[in-house]
Amino acid sequence: MTSEEPGDSSVVRRDRFSGGPARGFLSSLAADERIFEADLAVDRAHVVMLAERGIVDGETAGAILAALDDVEAAGHGALPDGEDVHEAVESAVIARVGPDGGRMHTARSRNDEVAACIRYRLREDALSVVEATLALREALAETAAAHVETTMPGYTHLQPAQPTTVAHHLLSYEAAVARDTARLLDAYGRINRSPLGAAAFAGTPFDVDRERTAELLGFEGVLGNSMDASSARDFLAETLSALATHAVTLSGLAEDLVVFSNRGYVDLSDDYSSTSSIMPQKKNPDTLELVRACAGDAVGDLAALLTTLKGLPRAYNRDLQRAHRHAFDAADVVGEATAVAAGAVRTATWNEGALAAAAGEGFSTATGVADLLAMAGVPFRTAHEIVAAAAPDVEDGDDPATVAAKLDAAAEGVLGENLRTHVNRDDLEAALDPARSAESRDSAGGPASPAVAAQLDAAADRIDADAEALTAGRDALAAAADRLETEVDRRV
Repeated sequence: MTSEEPGDSSVVRRDRFSGGPARGFLSSLAADERIFEADLAVDRAHVVMLAERGIVDGETAGAILAALDDVEAAGHGALPDGEDVHEAVESAVIARVGPDGGRMHTARSRNDEVAACIRYRLREDALSVVEATLALREALAETAAAHVETTMPGYTHLQPAQPTTVAHHLLSYEAAVARDTARLLDAYGRINRSPLGAAAFAGTPFDVDRERTAELLGFEGVLGNSMDASSARDFLAETLSALATHAVTLSGLAEDLVVFSNRGYVDLSDDYSSTSSIMPQKKNPDTLELVRACAGDAVGDLAALLTTLKGLPRAYNRDLQRAHRHAFDAADVVGEATAVAAGAVRTATWNEGALAAAAGEGFSTATGVADLLAMAGVPFRTAHEIVAAAAPDVEDGDDPATVAAKLDAAAEGVLGENLRTHVNRDDLEAALDPARSAESRDSAGGPASPAVAAQLDAAADRIDADAEALTAGRDALAAAADRLETEVDRRV
């Protein structure tokens, strides 16, 4: 312990600027628990590099690294008071080593240090959410594969539109979540760049090796301009934007499942439902309602971050102390919501009878009839007019012969001739059947079983490729952690 207790005054501010009524307001130490392990890793990599470059002698470097081990073992809760985790860790090291412990901060600033810590931790969070999206996509694809021929109503404006299948519906969400995964992986590539060595913003006169610290920390490279490296937080905005976009995707999926549950199309597992405190018969889709609400949290975090960043001058400003918490909060909320959505999809039971019965409601096969007439040579706009004229008279429950008669009457009014002049009765009845109508739409990406099979294959390929990217990212980080541990062990 040095003669000056770290808790008595700031290791950075000393007696000046270290007290006053705003001290608590200035401190982020409690919130910084999130990046405690990241700070220790960044400290170790920096000290190893300083020793390798001869900027700090080997004995001092070893003492500092041993002290960092002690600090890690004691935990975040044992840190002395400080403005932030970075100052507190340095104070704890000085308390163990003496004044030479302060050499750990040679050739760096808290500006590049905190930027490195945020990136170090956020990349792990981004990969965790990527993993959650992969689990959701697998659940969607597996459920879709089991319901390739399960006909269901399709909606636009929440009105019956055209028959489709459960597989087609769920694969629409797999495709959307796949883009969400891609956005997160793209963001990861820009998170994973090292700002360390940029110092406050104007670099350092010491002969540092920025590429070496990047290598030891598993970063894929360094940020070239030192002012940009220390101050940039666009990687937070990009990551949070990807998280918010994914949360909106989740919200849509949750909304569909809530509505389908209400209509009896799907039965959610009890594990993803709850009951009423007063009405014992109730089974409520509560977890999915919370998934839906998480989009508000993520979008709010994004708005808060962008508002904080808007108009900040170069280079570092203390506003940035409150920036990264929004990305971390969204990563937690969205990751958990993704896992819940995956579980709900995987365990839900689709009511095939109710879905089939509802698939033809609201004359949802009307477009198929118009397409049939167009394929027979009737101009599509004329075909549309014929079917539109018949639509008000078609009622749910009408048998095919009744609907055909109403279409005949409409054709007489528009064309002055019977519908049979253009299409035979068997083809018309096929077009009026919801299951056969869905199966007829075999264009790429459509609901027909061959088209769905191709979509399932494409989804599997995408999932495999993204899983490989996730594994590669994690393997690279693990290898870097091993390298850093080896270098530290050599010096302690």
